[in-house]
Amino acid sequence: MERTRENIRRICLDTQAEKAQFGIVIMAAGKGTRLKSARPKVLHQVGGKALLLHVIDAALTAVPASAITVVIGHQSEMVRAAVEAIPHNAGIRFVEQTEQRGTGHALQQVKTAFAGTTPPEHLLVLSGDVPLIRPETIAQMRAFHLEKHADMTILTAFPTDATGYGRIVRKQDGSEVFAIVEQKSLSAEQLSIQEINSGIYVFRTAALFSHLDELNANNSAGEFYLTDVAGLMVAAGERVVALAAENVDEVLGANTIAEMMHLDAALRLSTTKRLMAAGVTIFRPDTCVIDEAVEIGPDTVLEPFTQVLGETSIGSNCRIRSFSVIQNSTLGDNVLVRNGCILDSATVENGAFVGPYAHLRPGSEIGEEAHVGNFVETKKVKLGKKSKANHLTYLGDAEVGNGVNIGAGVITCNYDGVNKHLTRIGDGVFVGSDSTLVAPVAIGDGGYVAAGSCVTEDVPADALAVARSRQMTKEGWAATKREKLRRANS
Repeated sequence: MERTRENIRRICLDTQAEKAQFGIVIMAAGKGTRLKSARPKVLHQVGGKALLLHVIDAALTAVPASAITVVIGHQSEMVRAAVEAIPHNAGIRFVEQTEQRGTGHALQQVKTAFAGTTPPEHLLVLSGDVPLIRPETIAQMRAFHLEKHADMTILTAFPTDATGYGRIVRKQDGSEVFAIVEQKSLSAEQLSIQEINSGIYVFRTAALFSHLDELNANNSAGEFYLTDVAGLMVAAGERVVALAAENVDEVLGANTIAEMMHLDAALRLSTTKRLMAAGVTIFRPDTCVIDEAVEIGPDTVLEPFTQVLGETSIGSNCRIRSFSVIQNSTLGDNVLVRNGCILDSATVENGAFVGPYAHLRPGSEIGEEAHVGNFVETKKVKLGKKSKANHLTYLGDAEVGNGVNIGAGVITCNYDGVNKHLTRIGDGVFVGSDSTLVAPVAIGDGGYVAAGSCVTEDVPADALAVARSRQMTKEGWAATKREKLRRANS
């Protein structure tokens, strides 16, 4: 199975002493006007998760939640709520940048928030819209920053086309940074520089805080730029260094929907490669949509055009056929999901069959070797071991025992217009086709319900329930009717 968050922590964390020196600030206050969206930029999703939550997960591999500060501004309450909704994010602190006047201004608000306390010795600054940043890169930055005894460390990259990005101008010996120069300010010689600024930094906190008040907004945007701190530090004789990221994609942000979809594609490709390396067969991975948090066991097969979303876990030796959508669900081993099924917050035990075209709604618990077949819908149902509902059935708010056969067209009538009620079906029950079970109602072990029955009262164990009108047959009626119609039309 995929490595867990705790495994990543063990890979990426250095000593506890180093960990205690660092705090992390995540910039998440911007509006993202180029997205043309009412949602905050950092809450747009790639890989099935909000941009900001990807960054927080990476940050949590380096420091505890209590050492993370998220700068919020645009639609701050919505952003705060999204972060606080995730249990492992408890303890993250928020600093509000009420007026968004640039990255330098955001760090000025952080400095104010730390007033009267002892801030961490070093601050790592991440962007809330850079979701592919890897825990390994964060660990490398921290180690490099400490090794170089730097006052500022800049994470850089070498994209194929550097146009539009601020460039890193290094000193002649190449070991330290002279300045960060924005695109519009580049000289003719500097235009050839391919190393770009990612907007991700590590600072010695005391050095950073000493220069923040020196920033000015004498620029066309009227904003305070954090990039200007590099020049201030160089002028003060402080050490500014740069570390190049191994993969340019991990430092790219998303300013448009198109750019966001590029990141989404990169993240999903990485997910499919990881799963296939762990023994999962994915036919036509370019057609499948698999969220980053998904876990799948070896020898499971995903056919083209499947979607596996959210916190879904699928065991070994399963087969998920084309056009199925599985979200926030748990599947055991040897499960077959036939074509076109929808599973949402459902549990399917070992050896069960689902579909084709079945819909398992939240609260569905399908037992070992059970069958849920063609056009069957379930909701808040426990279907026992080896029980079958193979055709055109609705089971809602029901507890179904082991070895039960549910005939075609059976319906549990669970809603009376005001409240939901429970249907209980014991072990070994046979429910005939086209029956309706009006809850609350119970059918005892071994009971039979005749086809076409409307059951409104409990059925004892081993009893037969027949709840339908007696058949009446009139000999010759149809022939007489046809003759009358013929005469009327002649």
